[in-house]
Amino acid sequence: MPYALVTGASRGIGQAMAAELARCGYHLLLAARSEQQLQAVAAELRQQYGVEVRVYAQDLAAPGAAAALAAWAAAQTQELSVLINNAGYGLWGKFEDLSLAEQQNMLQLNMLLPTELAHALLPLLRQQAKAYILNVASTAAYQAVPTLTLYAASKAFLLSFSRGLRYELRETNVSVTCLSPGSTTTNFADRAGMNAALQETANKVSMTPLQVARIGIQAMFTGAAEVIPGALNRVSAALTSFVPKSLTEKIAAGIYEKHLK
Repeated sequence: MPYALVTGASRGIGQAMAAELARCGYHLLLAARSEQQLQAVAAELRQQYGVEVRVYAQDLAAPGAAAALAAWAAAQTQELSVLINNAGYGLWGKFEDLSLAEQQNMLQLNMLLPTELAHALLPLLRQQAKAYILNVASTAAYQAVPTLTLYAASKAFLLSFSRGLRYELRETNVSVTCLSPGSTTTNFADRAGMNAALQETANKVSMTPLQVARIGIQAMFTGAAEVIPGALNRVSAALTSFVPKSLTEKIAAGIYEKHLK
């Protein structure tokens, strides 16, 4: 049976993707920082779907984490055929007011971890009959977002990286897809440090992690280049191609900046 590696699998979209892959018959390698949460997810998936689930608990933003995770995954199985790069988070606030160290940590997790994992695991993925890489970006990838400046930039990087890598691998067995969700009912807002007013606004248009995961997994298996779950999110992203950047930035700033203390 094939295996799938999912990062950021202890909750939210990552947990939902792991469940969806288990439902499809994949054995799982789950990675995240919290061992307790990972073990709970693993136990539930083993019981519900009867698949093998192995966990790797580590701070994935730490130096050398990607290489260590890739080595662990390769030691677990030679049948790895899916890599889900889901680990990541955002930081809300003005660039100069946020800690540089914390912003660097976010960039390491959002950008360098998926880059390093893809590079390290591509030789193993290439050995399979068919293999997939799914990178989880955000609708923020399609425009600059003041007060989420580096987060949006990191997701824009991930989108561009996914499309470039996809083209390079177009004549191989490895398909690359980028999933760009909008607001989702996860702990993103809490982790980003957003206040209650912003969270309440986001919740009005949020999708569930399971909805996002099913759309993303389906798009991956059908070989889509990129997918944006939700009609409203797709329209918003499309408008950024026609509306002046200065206007989209002003609109985004109007949503986020007014809630800063």
